[in-house]
Amino acid sequence: MDAADLQVTVGALRAACDEMGAVLVRSAHSANIKERRDASTALFDRDGQMIMQAEHIPVHLGAMPVAVAAVIGEEQAPGDAWILNDPYRGGTHLPDITVISPVFAGAPPNGRELLGFAASRAHHADVGGPTPGSMPAGSRSLEDEGVVIAPARLVRAGELDRELLDDLTGRMRAPREREADLRAQLAANRTGAQRLEELAQRTGITALRDATAAAEEVDAERGNVLPAHLPLHPGESRGTGWAETLSELALRLKIEVEGPADRRQNGAGER
Repeated sequence: MDAADLQVTVGALRAACDEMGAVLVRSAHSANIKERRDASTALFDRDGQMIMQAEHIPVHLGAMPVAVAAVIGEEQAPGDAWILNDPYRGGTHLPDITVISPVFAGAPPNGRELLGFAASRAHHADVGGPTPGSMPAGSRSLEDEGVVIAPARLVRAGELDRELLDDLTGRMRAPREREADLRAQLAANRTGAQRLEELAQRTGITALRDATAAAEEVDAERGNVLPAHLPLHPGESRGTGWAETLSELALRLKIEVEGPADRRQNGAGER
């Protein structure tokens, strides 16, 4: 794939993620998502590698690949969707609920083939627990904060699991609003899946996979080249920041620069 075709494909993937976010924000009911826009969307390949994300919430997007990995080994079928918020399975805090939908492409006689996953994560206004908002300061376990959702199939072959949905939202405040926001996430995922399928039809499944692999290689190359252009001098630099927690967790960073600046700018001697 030449550079022009690659950029067109990457642009289409980026537009798909942006559209997913727009559908989620416009369809949601809670102010958390509609007004604060505390939500994120992304697309993944069949191996669970993120291939594109919208410019949304970094903590959502950073953890989302682990959430996809938590369901990737399960049996996948067209029309399915998974739900989770367990921090040990790719979640963040409990109000951040992730919905993941497998995306299939192709048609008979070759059959449908798993193309990737569409995923959305949104901060729900409440997921149960002793205090509204589900972030009690005195909690000592996950269950003290609210409803912990292990990876579960929320939709099977296009049919919503009403019993599961009612059980989850029934343990949360404003269950009708929670359901509406979850349906907004499902709608966002369907949009992403549709755009990914359309792109596969236009370019071919193999060409699309080649394009996403090439885009990942380009990003990796950019990351490797960047240090050579940073205005750093040989030596060691240290910095300390503080996480916003009650325990005052220190975040310390050390950067070691080796080799003279002129060599580093030529791409040699950097670390």
